Amino acid sequence: MDLSTVLRWTAERHPRRRAVGGRTPMTYGQWDGHTNQLARAMAELGVRPRERVVLLSTGGEPLASLHLAAQKLGAVSVPLSFRLGPSELAYCISDAEPALVIADDSTSALAQEALASVEAVPWIRSGDPAEATIERLARDQPDGPLDVRVSERDISVMLYTSGTTGRPKGVPRTHSAEFHASVAHLLQSGQSLFDTTLGVMPLFHTMGLRTLIATVVAAGTWVPQTKFDAEEMLDLIAQEEISSLYLVPTVYWSLLRTGRLGEATSVRKLAYAGASMTPTLVKRLVDTLRPESFVNHFGSTEIYTFTVGTDVIAKPGCAGRAGVFSRVRLVEPFPDAPPDAEVAPGEQGQIAVSMGNPDAFAGYWHRPDANTKSIRGGWYFPGDLAVADEDGDLWVTGRVDDMINSGGENIYPDEIEDKLIGCPVISEVVVVGLPDDRWGQAATAFFVPESGTTPDHALTELRSYVREGSGLPSLKRPKRLIAVEEIPKSGAGKILRRRLSSGDYRSLADSDTATDR
Repeated sequence: MDLSTVLRWTAERHPRRRAVGGRTPMTYGQWDGHTNQLARAMAELGVRPRERVVLLSTGGEPLASLHLAAQKLGAVSVPLSFRLGPSELAYCISDAEPALVIADDSTSALAQEALASVEAVPWIRSGDPAEATIERLARDQPDGPLDVRVSERDISVMLYTSGTTGRPKGVPRTHSAEFHASVAHLLQSGQSLFDTTLGVMPLFHTMGLRTLIATVVAAGTWVPQTKFDAEEMLDLIAQEEISSLYLVPTVYWSLLRTGRLGEATSVRKLAYAGASMTPTLVKRLVDTLRPESFVNHFGSTEIYTFTVGTDVIAKPGCAGRAGVFSRVRLVEPFPDAPPDAEVAPGEQGQIAVSMGNPDAFAGYWHRPDANTKSIRGGWYFPGDLAVADEDGDLWVTGRVDDMINSGGENIYPDEIEDKLIGCPVISEVVVVGLPDDRWGQAATAFFVPESGTTPDHALTELRSYVREGSGLPSLKRPKRLIAVEEIPKSGAGKILRRRLSSGDYRSLADSDTATDR
């Protein structure tokens, strides 16, 4: 099944159903026609099937429509993060070798700066149909299906990884992979036909795309929020009667801090991904929303689903077991371990995911070195560590690259972070290993003080909490505490530990390392 057919068939079944909510509502019949016209406009601008189209936009309906239009043309959508700097954006554009770049009013200056260092690539703005934009060009195009044959084996989209360990890598994904991932999402998150979902996660991230495409498959209503704002999100939830949320934990924290989350009475289904969720956050969400279902989704850009924790309420933080199309195993936690080097039950190992999964990618774009590192014997190695409990459910313990060797002992940041976030004077915390003459690496906690708390006071309180309230054994207590204004994150919200470990931060308060030892 290709995504062009998915939208067309949904529109044939439910032409009058509301497809898009928010400020620019459309029925499925209208959205199908609009995306046909946009696809014809792309073709008029010289884009051919299987060529790549870079989409640089803050999001919302215009970006979603352009993504769907590319599917109808048989072109490859390449949504890029508007949070990238000019040099990183230039690298991605050059690497993708697009036939066209489409930017909006908020990103056109960034696009022009990036394109100045790239071999000539045509570009056009998206936005007001009254101006010289692709929407104006589309307005004069005929409606109706395009005379293009799109195969499920064709590339639908190429996402760029967030680059937490170097330059971003292109991840081409076929129409079949995108469709299977979306069906898996519907089954695994407990969504139903005609659900109303919130489209706030960016479309340059797999979570954003999954919410969009899964909603189209299920003939639901997709309600876009172009830029995240907690107060506006709660207004949208109430106005649109949104029934399911699929967000990263930091967004859930922001919603809770408004004090208004209890107003979201239409929300019945919760899901999260992208980072671990602490038991504290789980409890507060459950107490506030009383959801019918609460799911932890664990996967990646390359393979959408590794595992699914289907009952977050019963097992907070558990990654669960393989998804409906997945096969997962734990192997020895060293870099070149083969997929048959499985660890014994109860032992920590690195996750390996079968490439036989129908939502898997086939390899990185122009990166045979990355393929060699991550794909072995028909299995994909994302670099995550986990332990299986007696029920066979996985508990992610960190990443192979994040492991801290302190005094000859291996320490995993996740379990320390889960304890420290319970300190009431901090809002975020990340633990990394910094070079240390005595310990080799010293477990160091970078934290953001809670609003209204001075860095020095937060440091004092956290130091006391580490010793008396965290429950951490002395081996796992951070040797150093550093207050920072913010935790560095990628455009997709992933924590950039390498920036902290490389010294790329400004300290607001720093504990006396010698005292903590």
